[in-house]
Amino acid sequence: MSTSSLPGESGTRYPVTKSDTEWRQQLSRAEYHVLREAGTERPYVGEYTDTETEGVYSCRACGAELFRSDTKFHSNCGWPAFWAPSADDHVELVPDRSLGVVRTEVRCASCGSHLGHVFEGEGFPTPTDQRYCINSVSLRLDPTTSS
Repeated sequence: MSTSSLPGESGTRYPVTKSDTEWRQQLSRAEYHVLREAGTERPYVGEYTDTETEGVYSCRACGAELFRSDTKFHSNCGWPAFWAPSADDHVELVPDRSLGVVRTEVRCASCGSHLGHVFEGEGFPTPTDQRYCINSVSLRLDPTTSS
């Protein structure tokens, strides 16, 4: 059973579901590893780590809007950091005990793909005191164009 067909935290299925074969055909090896196997890309190598381009960040697996550039900040953690999703219901927060500590995994609420983790109380001067630490390979940036 692929991750996308598992129930979400609310007990409902994700709106976007595909078989494991379909995900493997659609995604590159690196994308599949992070998005569908909850992997992590190496720090400081992602295409969006330091970008300041204005726009909307969407899920690379399903295209759902996740974050906006006006909530992105430089945290020097090695991955893109945001202080909030574009809407609370665009992401799903799931307890993660995979490394022997409790963290909060961030998933796309539309397809269940792994995006990264959210951390609180680190003292960043942001409105939420949260750091959504997101893998670049999980995202696709649609730049805002000026008219």
